[in-house]
Amino acid sequence: MTAAQHIAAFDRFDYAPMTAADLDEVYALELTVYPHPWSRGNFADSLNAGYQAWVLRDHGELAGYFLLMAAVDEAHLLNVSVAANRQGHGLGLYLLDKIAACARGLGAESMLLEVRPSNLRALKIYLRYGFVEIGRRKAYYPAHNGQREDAIVMRFEL
Repeated sequence: MTAAQHIAAFDRFDYAPMTAADLDEVYALELTVYPHPWSRGNFADSLNAGYQAWVLRDHGELAGYFLLMAAVDEAHLLNVSVAANRQGHGLGLYLLDKIAACARGLGAESMLLEVRPSNLRALKIYLRYGFVEIGRRKAYYPAHNGQREDAIVMRFEL
């Protein structure tokens, strides 16, 4: 399959703003893909704060979502997820294209994100997309047994 065919395959998906009606389903997906997921309240707070929040559906089934916060000329990718049964097929890269377009629409010149060093799949996708490591946040994420895990801070120039 060519890159154009691959993108066209995802263009049939429904892409829409996340609403309060999506929160239960988004939270359920979050629980399946992260060992330390956001709470339902984190999603509700993000919607109430007016952050960019979008869902991607395939025939009504939630395939992924993201939340993006604008800050002056930068966009901060707060959360992005692809359903476990959809991972490994390029949907993450497709969603990053949607995120970048959203950030550009907000007037951002770059995007920032944090990712766990142990999240090798996400790191590989971000590096492939063009994000570069710009720093580390020590003990940023909760980890198993009360421990903490650093965050790799990455930037993508738009």
